[in-house]
Formats: sequence, C-alpha cells, structure tokens
Amino acid sequence: MANSEAFDFIIVGAGSAGCVLANRLTASGRHRVMLLEAGPSNLHPWLHIPLGFGRLFDDSRYNWCYATEPQAECHNREVIAPRGKVLGGSSSINGLIYIRGQAEDFNYWRQLGNAGWSFDDVLPYFRKAEDNERGADEFHGADGPLSVSDLRDRHPLAEAYVEAAVQCGYPRNDDFNGAAQEGAGYYQTTMRNGVRSSTAGGYLKWAQRRANLKVVSNALATRILFDGRRATGIEYLVGNRKSSARANVEVIVASGAFNSPQLLQLSGVGPASLLRSHGISVIGDVPGVGDDLNDHFSGRIILRCKEPITLNDAVRNWSGKLSHGLHYILTRRGYLAIPAVSAACFLRALPSSGTPDSQCSISLFSAGTIGGELHPFPGVTGNCVLLRPESRGYVRIKSADPRQAPAIHPNYLATQKDRETIVAGVAAMRRIFQAPAMACHIAEEIEPGKQCDSDDGLLDFIRRRGSTTYHPVGTCRMGQDQNAVVDERLQVRGFAGLRVIDASIMPAVVSGNTNAATIMIGEKGADMILEDANAGASTPDLVHGRQ
Repeated sequence: MANSEAFDFIIVGAGSAGCVLANRLTASGRHRVMLLEAGPSNLHPWLHIPLGFGRLFDDSRYNWCYATEPQAECHNREVIAPRGKVLGGSSSINGLIYIRGQAEDFNYWRQLGNAGWSFDDVLPYFRKAEDNERGADEFHGADGPLSVSDLRDRHPLAEAYVEAAVQCGYPRNDDFNGAAQEGAGYYQTTMRNGVRSSTAGGYLKWAQRRANLKVVSNALATRILFDGRRATGIEYLVGNRKSSARANVEVIVASGAFNSPQLLQLSGVGPASLLRSHGISVIGDVPGVGDDLNDHFSGRIILRCKEPITLNDAVRNWSGKLSHGLHYILTRRGYLAIPAVSAACFLRALPSSGTPDSQCSISLFSAGTIGGELHPFPGVTGNCVLLRPESRGYVRIKSADPRQAPAIHPNYLATQKDRETIVAGVAAMRRIFQAPAMACHIAEEIEPGKQCDSDDGLLDFIRRRGSTTYHPVGTCRMGQDQNAVVDERLQVRGFAGLRVIDASIMPAVVSGNTNAATIMIGEKGADMILEDANAGASTPDLVHGRQ
C-alpha cells in the first residue's frame, strides 16, 4: 500500500454534491481537501453537448450502467439504473432539467424532525447555487456557480404540447421553481449558451486551481478506515494499486444513492447479518444503511407525428447529422442543444392530491428502448413521472469485492396508491396529446395504442414498458428514528468524523428531478461542515493545511 497522505477532509465521489463540497471547503484556503472519483475526467466533448446524454447512456467509461434486481410489479424485469461515473457524476450525463421540487417536500422533511430542512431553510441554498439568466428574485439567485437557462429554441411541438395542456384546463406556468409548481410550461435547464453546466464545470473547475485541493480520478474507494467509531481515512484503488489517505477532520461520503450505502457496508457499517454473511467485520450494526431506496418510476407513450420535424428526422442520415452538427458548432443552437424533455405539465392526477402528483413531459424524439436507436418515423415521447412514490426498496452488497455492483431493488409499484396514481397520470397525459393543439400534429399513438382503453390495460402496459427516471434517493436517510442513518447535520449517527452528503440522505424523493436538490444538499452540507470545523478549530485533532 502506498504511503498515506493526510488531509483535513476527504470527499468520496465527485458528483452533484461532491463537486460542490470540494469547491466550498477549499474556498478559504484553510483546509486541505482530497476528492476521490471512481470515473475519469470530464474531457469528452459529448459530456458538454446537451444532447450528448443519449450518446453516453450505455458507455461504461462514464456510466456505472447498473440494473435493478428483477421487479415483481414490472413483470420481473430488470430495469436499467444508470449513474454517472465521471467528474460531475450524474450532472455530467443527465437530461439537464432544473427542477427543485415542491416547497411541501422540504416542509415534510422538517416535519419528520429534521431541523433546518424546511423550504424556508433550504431556499437560500438553492439561490446561492444558482446563476439564473432571468436574474435574481425572491426564488432565484444570479451569482452562483450553476448556470440555469431558458431553452434557446422553442420547438413547435413543445409549444403545441403546452397549449394542449392549457386546453385541458391546466394553468400556464412560466416558472416551475417559483411560487407554485402546478401547470404547463417550459423547463429551465442546467446549461448556458448551448453548453452543459455540470457541477464539474460550475464548481470543480474553479476549485481545481487551488493548491489545497487534490483530485484523484479513476480511484475506487474500497473502504472507510476507522479508529473505533471515528472515521480516520479512506482506502482506495487506482487500477490494481492500493493506496490510502488520512482524514484529520472528516470523511465525507458523497457517492450517491447506490454507492454511498455500498461503501458504508463494505466498511463494516450496516446491517450486521448482511456484513457477516460476506465476511466483513462489523464496526457498527446500522440496519438502515441501504434501506428506504425511493425512486421515480415513469410510464412512457410513443406517438408518430404527421410532420418530419422531430429529432428522429433530423439525424436520420449522415447529411442531416452533419448539417445539425455544423449548426450547433456555429450557433450553439438546434437539436444538439436540447435537453431530454422540453416542456411539461405538473398536474394532480388523483382528486385527493393537494399538490401535483404527476410530471408529464414531451421529448422531441422516440425510440424502441431507452437509449436505443431512434425510430425511422417522425416521433415524440410522452413521459409521466410518479412524483411521490410510496414504494421503498434497498441497496445491499452482493460481495466483499468493491468492484462488484450491489443489489439494487427499488420495489417499483409495490403499493396500490402508486399503481393508481401512475395510471391516472398517464391517462391525463394521453388526454393532453389528444387535445386539439397537439392532436393536429399526431398521426397515431404507437404505444400503447388506441386498443389500450382500460385502466387494467394501461397498468399492464406501464408494468411492461415503464422505467426509472433516474432519481434514486433515501438509502442513507436523514431522520431522528432508529433506522435513520444520518442526523439533521448529515453526520452518521453513532460515529465521529463521518458524514454522508448526497441524494441518499433525502427522507423521501422530491417532487421532480433530483439534481438541483442534491446540489442544494451539497451547499448546505458544506456550510455545516465549516461551522463545525471552525467551532472545534482549537482542538488538537483539527489540522488545517498540514500533512
């Protein structure tokens, strides 16, 4: 094993939260920080071109390419579970949608006993992160590292979708992250001037210029090192070379909802029976590590359009690809500058829902499988996300080998309410596509097709063809109960010098895409770390800037 270096803080994972932490913890120059990332640097051009998310969907260099365990309510299918494995993490390969969730989501976290996590508490951190091209106001910031922008081009099919939603009685909403989420409108995105704004670009790029930050990419963390119940460092692999590093203040796990519980379990922190079954010495019997996996499930419909104006048509042949590629190079506009979905309607599919329970979006392309080849006809996709799933699953190691993927079991559609809500949501989305403003562009619904005209038939279609929306959370849940893994300051309960700061700490998934909320968690977590470090700066175990 290589000789250990010493740092004040070691961050494991350079994703949406990890890059935020690396920036904020090094800003003062007082603290020496190490950032470990299992994936490579983010130099590949498709990581910066917005449409590049489709090109890297199954590229194992930048994506963990996980899959779930067979899902009982999805006809025992394994469901894809992609996660970013690159500087910037999933913010480097996601669909670029900037959605925070509803104020009620964070107020619910506070109601569970997590002081400091109400919407009023977290809004300043959303604003701190944001550089919104619309400027600063009550809900938005304009001086942060994360670029947030309106779509540069409004496609006629996206415009028709918004108008069709209004025809169905839903209000027009020009800011899903403003006073209310409900209604139809265009997404804002994490890009600027047609280029992706990941946390690697917005946060880490500037931090890497500081002498007190060391970034090690292609480094797989194998276990957290402990002295009793105090975390003291990290062991990691670069290729087949084993190394370690010491943390004089804290180890911060920011590896995401799948890899954070995996690393804790590999390190002896987790359900004792699971750890012993794999020959791992138990440092702490923490049954909640890996439990409460909560993810958004979605139902997708495919429609054939009358006019050849979709992405399917734009890239059907090499001349089209070259033409649109050149257009993007010269203008940073066009199809290469579009996000995964362009417009949406947040709606209440169930009459009993007090706030939107479904996120219904339009994508300007269609394919037989997620990430697969585009259809040979003009096509669009409707995507309905179940915003507040009740179903909970788990993440558990399958082996003591850190290179082996964990068992991922989201337990999709396990509750009756989840099934009822997603059926009602997809039905509402179908009605939007059938409204006059949209119907004039649609030749036919390919999937599930007009023959699917009952709730039972629609549920069966969703079970057969539905999938994740790539928003796993909850596996190192924040809370005050016995099964909670971290407290409201994101410290692992019962341990010293150890925090988890990423999407895995969410008590429940937010009502929308999770990247913005994960960045907020990184911002708030960094403030708490610095508050605690400064409060204890006179104690002998805080060694700032020294080896």
